[in-house]
Amino acid sequence: MNTLYYGDNLDILRRYVKDETVALVYLGPPFKSNQDYNVLFAEQNGTRSAAQIKAFEDTWRWDEESARTYQETVETGTEQVSKVMQAFRTFLGENDMLAYLSMMAPRLVELRRVLKPTGSIYLHCDPTASHYLKLLMDGVFGPINFRSEVTWKRTNVHSDSKDWSNVADILLYYVRDSRTDFRWNPIHLKHSEEHIASKYQADDSGRLYTLSDMTSPHPRPNMMYEWKGHPSPSMGWRYSKETMTKLDGEERIWYPDDKSKRPRLKRFLDEMPGTLVTNVWTDIYPINSQAQERLDYPTQKPEALLERIVEASSNESDVILDPFCGCGTAVAVAQKLKRQWIGIDITHLAITLIRHRLRDAFGGGAQYQIVGEPVSLPDAEALAKQDPYQFQWWALGLVGARPVEQKKGADKGIDGRLYFHDEPKTTKQVVFSVKAGALHATYVRDLRGVVEREKAAIGVLISLEQPSKPMRGEAASAGFYKAPWGKDYARLQLLTVADLLAGKTVDFPRENVTFKKAPKADTPVAEPGTLTF
Repeated sequence: MNTLYYGDNLDILRRYVKDETVALVYLGPPFKSNQDYNVLFAEQNGTRSAAQIKAFEDTWRWDEESARTYQETVETGTEQVSKVMQAFRTFLGENDMLAYLSMMAPRLVELRRVLKPTGSIYLHCDPTASHYLKLLMDGVFGPINFRSEVTWKRTNVHSDSKDWSNVADILLYYVRDSRTDFRWNPIHLKHSEEHIASKYQADDSGRLYTLSDMTSPHPRPNMMYEWKGHPSPSMGWRYSKETMTKLDGEERIWYPDDKSKRPRLKRFLDEMPGTLVTNVWTDIYPINSQAQERLDYPTQKPEALLERIVEASSNESDVILDPFCGCGTAVAVAQKLKRQWIGIDITHLAITLIRHRLRDAFGGGAQYQIVGEPVSLPDAEALAKQDPYQFQWWALGLVGARPVEQKKGADKGIDGRLYFHDEPKTTKQVVFSVKAGALHATYVRDLRGVVEREKAAIGVLISLEQPSKPMRGEAASAGFYKAPWGKDYARLQLLTVADLLAGKTVDFPRENVTFKKAPKADTPVAEPGTLTF
């Protein structure tokens, strides 16, 4: 079943994904490429405390954890992986770049393990680390299995004063085993108008065609014959007499008036698949501020980019895996193109965004399960203690709300929003505040002020603790929002995590919109920490 996993992808891969089950891996491992280049290579103290990887804080640190990972990879990895990691340490020293490569090495080893013999992998990176990652990929997959380095023009020219403007990303494309019939579906683009105008002409019926050579590029003695007064080329014709006769009958051969010139083959534009896509992609544009698919996720990739990769290197029903799935572009594309998929991310923010994205794009048509999320009140309490922001993102996901801010401490009293339409051409909103700690009566008054300031229809407070009687009285005093059809909805609503896990949800106008309820805590699940949608 299509599955979203919350957690460290190394652990998830080892625990849940079986050998040789995945047809295509796409990964864009996080890397802070806009950081000062010298900082990435500065020597670091190996005892520095480990920094937990969180959303949008996409650096890897050389610390005790990465030092242990490096040691494990060198000691237990294959000979080639061990050698390349030792070479990196000799050349780079102990710095954040080495930490990044140390963290990537065991993950790439696991990704090779889960790939089918006919499978492919695309590693999306930028020039800051692409040359090191290619060496590491050579160590894991073998140089013979390198297929191509794709350059994607991801943005327009910057005003860099002392540099060639950096506008491109790199996609390193490898296969599991180049000796197999690995998945490959050539991708073509429509010919440009300029190309058509310069290369094609119209026949008497107005049908456009271009001419191509009919002579053999290699010696073919059995194809050396005269054809309609035209002597054989020095190495023979490209086609047999039988084929030439067929082509002639279909009026696919152009004959020159000058017998010293050779006939040529007519290739009609309406039968041509187009121009083969090369390893330089300039036709896929970045997501602009007005794009419908934009989710305001800093590393979001355009769906067209993933569509090209998925269509080229997989077939329908194949399994697609993205171990750093972020806002879920690979997942959404796999769903749209009728592939099966696995997405993994270490933040609940990503899982929440993907839920929202799948619901908006496919409604109830996207059936999937989530593994690793809290499914009981003790689970939720543990998450709140471990990381309040992860708790906040998870709680918003239960009610289908979208987180409003990526930067901590800048929420202006709003943790999430949910939009609805109960009358044509008018968008209305529900605003959310999520509290993981002790509750205070002022929280309800603050939320009421936010609702009024934002001109929101409804405000919802989600909490771990049970609201007090005065808090409920304050919420009741806010009155109701009246839908156009006359039904009243409480303007301020107080929901606990226990309520949500028991199936209760926000009460608001749902005209033409379907929302999923969270399963009850005692609902049977596929694995501990699994939700099914």
